[in-house]
Amino acid sequence: MAQLPSKILVVDDDLDVLYTTKQVLKRHFKEIFTESSPKKALETLQEKSIDIVLLDMNFAPGITSGQEGLFWLRKMKKIAPECQVILHTAYGDIELAVQGMKQGASDFVVKPWQAEKLLASIQNVWKLVEANREVERLKNSRGILKREVDGMYPEIVSEDPSMVPIFRMMEKVAKTDANVLILGENGTGKELIARAIHNQSPRAEEAFVKVDLGAIPESLFESELFGHAKGAFTDAREDRVGRFELAEKGTLFLDEIGNLPLPLQAKLLTALQSRQVTRVGSNRPIPLNVRLICATNIPIHQRVADQGFRQDLLYRINTVEIPLPPLRERPKDIGVLAEYYLDHYAKKYDRKPMKIQAATLRKLMAYAWPGNVRELQHAVERAVILSEGSTLLSEDFPQEIHATAQHVEEGEGAKSLNIEDMEKQAIQSAIRKCGGNLTQAAKELGMGRSTLYRKIERYKL
Repeated sequence: MAQLPSKILVVDDDLDVLYTTKQVLKRHFKEIFTESSPKKALETLQEKSIDIVLLDMNFAPGITSGQEGLFWLRKMKKIAPECQVILHTAYGDIELAVQGMKQGASDFVVKPWQAEKLLASIQNVWKLVEANREVERLKNSRGILKREVDGMYPEIVSEDPSMVPIFRMMEKVAKTDANVLILGENGTGKELIARAIHNQSPRAEEAFVKVDLGAIPESLFESELFGHAKGAFTDAREDRVGRFELAEKGTLFLDEIGNLPLPLQAKLLTALQSRQVTRVGSNRPIPLNVRLICATNIPIHQRVADQGFRQDLLYRINTVEIPLPPLRERPKDIGVLAEYYLDHYAKKYDRKPMKIQAATLRKLMAYAWPGNVRELQHAVERAVILSEGSTLLSEDFPQEIHATAQHVEEGEGAKSLNIEDMEKQAIQSAIRKCGGNLTQAAKELGMGRSTLYRKIERYKL
């Protein structure tokens, strides 16, 4: 049998016990140290990174109370809290040994011990040592992974006044466990806002688990979110933890919740109301301790009115509602974000410091950005890759950006008599006139805001 890579310290004032114990243990464990003095044992603890201590309860001649053992136990746990201590006790000291376990000991063995029982005790405690190390390794790995994941998401960059109340709201809500609903078009940065709230919250060191509800098939919804037990269905070959359990003590981010079908809304509502989930194929409820943040790009209140989304579920998820304005309603952010991404991608692709031509920047600010911040990010990345100089020009950007922006910027009249072209040009002119404010643009055009959104999407503005 191979030796376990464990460092064991035996502390006993009886030299015969030290010798016998070492002979029994050295065949099974890599390094065995012995000390007859508990004071010297403390020095060994500091020098050798001991895994397990086998500690006698009595040292002074004629004293059998066992209080010495408890004293040295406390000393050892203070010096090396990760070290596991097994108490060596006589029959009459069992009640005292139990007190020792309450003070940090991992186990106790009774004198005179049998070799098999001593080995079994130490091997069991060694499993505890390994388990604790694995937990610590996982915690460190999660911390590293969290920093890497956070590094994939840029900081929130904004100078537009419309974002100030949103930042204030985020700061307030982050300190609480209130459920948050983030509303906004695709590409406005809803996940970025959710991560910022999590990172500013008391749960920041715990997991942030994202679930794209629009990408989960209905048949897999319960298994993905709640988990399943082995044998629950044909392919369930082992127990599986659901996303709710993965987010325990952390934050669960449910993206595109507005796309969730009604039957699945009911199942989600049940879990949120009861604060527990039950894995598919199991009867054991699992209590939840998660912070919930949801997001959607659809007008969810209108969907409630149309009976496509449960009102009681909406009440449950939107204790605080954060509406993110689209980029076209944040004109001051277009230039700021363009410069931010320009610097980022110039460094990423090992380019010399770059800038954007003033005329090109005006065109970027005149464009409606239907894809919002995400579209701007991709457009700048593309321009950095394709540009042959240190200054980004209009032709470095996609055709639809500089062509549409040029059309709006120069205020060209309706050259086409096609009704759709005329409507498209009218929408562009109204958005330009109103500085990107869609509410005002909709009034200018004599149509509802939701109608304007649909037309913007239709014409890819």
